[in-house]
Amino acid sequence: MTIQAATAAEDTRSGLPLLALLALATTSFLVTLTEALPAGLLPQMGADLGVSDSWAGQLISVYAIGSLLAAIPLTTATRSWRRRRLLIMTLVGFAVANSVTAVFGNFGIILVARFLGGVSAGLLWALMTPYAVRMAPAQLSGRAMAIALAGIPVAMSIGIPAGTFIGIAFGWRTVFGLMTLIALLLIGWVLVKVPDFAGEQKGGQQLSLWKVILMPGILPVLVTILAYILAQNMLYTYIAPLLDTVGASGQTDRVLLTFGIVSLAGIAIVGATVDRALRLLIVADIGLFIVATLLLAFGAVSPLVVYGAAAIWGLAFGGASTIFQTALIRAAGPAADTAAAIIVTVWNIAIAGGAFGGGLILQNFGASALPWSLLVLLIPALGIALLNRAFSSHKTTPTVVRAH
Repeated sequence: MTIQAATAAEDTRSGLPLLALLALATTSFLVTLTEALPAGLLPQMGADLGVSDSWAGQLISVYAIGSLLAAIPLTTATRSWRRRRLLIMTLVGFAVANSVTAVFGNFGIILVARFLGGVSAGLLWALMTPYAVRMAPAQLSGRAMAIALAGIPVAMSIGIPAGTFIGIAFGWRTVFGLMTLIALLLIGWVLVKVPDFAGEQKGGQQLSLWKVILMPGILPVLVTILAYILAQNMLYTYIAPLLDTVGASGQTDRVLLTFGIVSLAGIAIVGATVDRALRLLIVADIGLFIVATLLLAFGAVSPLVVYGAAAIWGLAFGGASTIFQTALIRAAGPAADTAAAIIVTVWNIAIAGGAFGGGLILQNFGASALPWSLLVLLIPALGIALLNRAFSSHKTTPTVVRAH
C-alpha cells in the first residue's frame, strides 16, 4: 500500500478525507460552471463569434447532448479502469474544451469543443458519487456525497454570477481561460490528495444496464428523479416570464440569487442528516418544492411572497442531488457505477425535457400555467417517495478497494 493510500485509510477511520472530497467538490463546481456559464454570456459570445443569440444557445445544448450520449457507454467501457486515472482524464477533457473555447474564433470548432466537454461531464458525473462513497466509511457515505456535490449549488449561487460579471468586464474568453486553469490545478490536487481505486475486475460478473434498472428499488428512484428534475428545469428555465405574471417583473437576478444562497443551507442540512434520515429528507424536499410551487400558483402577488417561494425552492433544491443519488447508490449496491451513469442520463433527459415541455406550456397556456404543471409532476413523485421502501434502504455501498 502506498503512503497516500495509507493516509487516506487513516483519515477514513477517524472521519472523512476532507481534502480529497473537497477536490471532488471543486470538480463538481467546475463541471457546473462549464455547463451553465454560456447562458449568462450569450450576447457577448454570439457577437464575438458572429452568430445570433439562439445559435449561441446551442453551445449549451451540444454540451448536454454530449453528456447524455456519453454517460452510459463510456462508464460501461471504462468499468475496469483505475478510478483516479479516469478522473484525471475527465479533467484533461475539461481543460482542452475550455482552452479551445477561450482561444479559437470559429463557432464550429467551439461547438465541437463544447460537445467534448459534455462527454467529459457525462463520464465525470457517473464517476463522482461512487468515488466519494468509496473514500468514506459506510456510515458517512451520504455526507461524503454531500461534500463532493457541494460544488453544484456553489457554482449556481456564486460561480455563475461571478463568472458572468468577469466575462462582461474582462471578456468572455477570460472566464474560459480561468476555468482551464482551475482544471489544471485540480489535476495536481487529485494526484496529491485523492486516493486511487481499482475498477471492476475483467471477467467478473457485470450486470447489464437493464438488469440494473430492474433491481429492486432502482426504478422508483429513477422515476422520482425524472419528475423532480423535469419540474426543477421547467421552473428554472422559465422563471423570468413567470415572475412577470406574479408581480416581480425585472427581479429575476435577485430572485435567483435568493434561490442560490438558500440552496447552500439546503446542502448543509442534507450533509449533516442524510446518513440518518434519507426517506424523511426526500419527502421533506419534494414537500418543500410543492409548497414553493403553491405559493407561486396562489399567493405570489407581492415581492415578499415571491422571495419566500424562491427561498423555500432553494432550500429544497440545495440537497436534492445528494439525497437522490444516495438513494440510488444504496439501492444499486455493487452496481453503483452503472446506476450512477443511468442517473446522469435521466438527469440530462429531464434537463432537456424541462426546457422543451416548459416552452410548450408557456406558448400554449401562458406562464401562469407553469406552477400547475409542476404539481402534476411533484405530487406523484411525493407519493412514490412515501410508499416505496427504496428511499430508506441501507444496502451495502460499493466495496472499497484501496490503492496498492
